[in-house]
Amino acid sequence: MTLPTTFPLPGKRIWVTGGNGFLGRHVVAELRERGAEVLAPRSSELDLLDPVAATRFIREHRPSGVVHLAARVGGIGANRAHPGSFFFANMAMGLHLIEACRAEAIEKVLVLGTVCAYPKFCPVPFHEDDIWNGYPEETNAPYGVAKKALLVQLQAYRQEYGTRGIFLIPVNLYGPGDHLDLATNHVIPALIRKFIEAKTQGHDHVELWGTGSPSREFLFVEDAAHGIVEGLSRYEGGDPVNLGTGEEITIRDLALKIQTLTGFEGELRFNPAYPDGQPRRQLDTSRALERFGWQAPTRLDEGLRRTVAWMQGALASASKG
Repeated sequence: MTLPTTFPLPGKRIWVTGGNGFLGRHVVAELRERGAEVLAPRSSELDLLDPVAATRFIREHRPSGVVHLAARVGGIGANRAHPGSFFFANMAMGLHLIEACRAEAIEKVLVLGTVCAYPKFCPVPFHEDDIWNGYPEETNAPYGVAKKALLVQLQAYRQEYGTRGIFLIPVNLYGPGDHLDLATNHVIPALIRKFIEAKTQGHDHVELWGTGSPSREFLFVEDAAHGIVEGLSRYEGGDPVNLGTGEEITIRDLALKIQTLTGFEGELRFNPAYPDGQPRRQLDTSRALERFGWQAPTRLDEGLRRTVAWMQGALASASKG
């Protein structure tokens, strides 16, 4: 289903924050394929925690649109270790950026939220209207609440100033190019790396955090980038919109799939002394289809196959120095 384009991209200058990150690189590529001129400064070149950095950048480069992907984020371990800095960084970056976009009359703003903003015990599948019906899972709450506050800011600015801002909520992302650091990465790259290294080093088992019973939904990064760009070009509403596949899988079943793909033949052990996180995550993805005609095409098995192949190559290259 193709819906009308309300923000044509050819010739538009678009600033993508976080444009050099895992998701950002794919969004930048998608925008350029559609004829946009993309600005994607690195965080070392532009510190969004500086209250006036966004205003200075906009005045110098005059983008037509802004896509805010930059975030301070990590897995369960990083969330537990840095709740204060995660809250402050995500709140401050978005707050200053949205205000700068309003003050400098940016034509359109897209802010990326997080599935971590949903209540811990949200009815499954998560519908956008349920986002305020409870407190997020505790380890994710500082990050999730900060992102959710930016939704309020966008909606309030739309009401008072007419700011053309949209808010998209992706589920957990995965795919080639993800982080390799076990201390900060998310479940799929962490699992793949553990299994590859266990096989390479001849271990007889792999130990994983938690019970394996929680379920998660995963979105291939290229699909997420396509959904973001489709939303930017076609969606004009103030309501948040989920981006996902609408399919969930338990961590245990996910681990078994990855074990098969990596060829690890040892034992799989779960350690219940570590937290599971939120019990279930699965999105209702009907609004994205209804509002801007988007749905994810890549099935999990295909996405995992491509991701495992990429990480095997990346780890082999890293080991050679």
